[in-house]
Amino acid sequence: MQKAKKPEERKKHRLRVMGSSQFKDKVKEALKLIKTAKYYDFLRTNIKRIVEVGGLSQLREEEAFIWANKYTVADPIEAAGYFIQKTEQMKTYLEGKPYFGGIAEAKTTEKRIEFLQELKNKSRRKNVRERCEEALKRWDESKFL
Repeated sequence: MQKAKKPEERKKHRLRVMGSSQFKDKVKEALKLIKTAKYYDFLRTNIKRIVEVGGLSQLREEEAFIWANKYTVADPIEAAGYFIQKTEQMKTYLEGKPYFGGIAEAKTTEKRIEFLQELKNKSRRKNVRERCEEALKRWDESKFL
């Protein structure tokens, strides 16, 4: 059995976005936020494509694709968080570790929260920092549900 490569040893993909022009524009907004938070290399090391679909948004592990619908990308901050969460799931899959279920889901959610905190800290745009703070509060409140 081949040993899984460490993340820093894996090739960085040329990330491709496939879909309508409106979808591509929304994804580009989210990718700008990901770059601001310095998570772009993390994303493109683990994900090859972000593809527009009419159905459910999901990670396609076999292809290293994120399938996303128009609702998933409607809000760039939420879209960016979703992409980072799915990237963490893909990284876990590539490492040969359990990548779905309770513990794995908690880990991917932690990565999303970490990303939002970094984006809040690194963004120069006041509205982005405020929106990140709102999202972080929602995630914090959801722990008690």
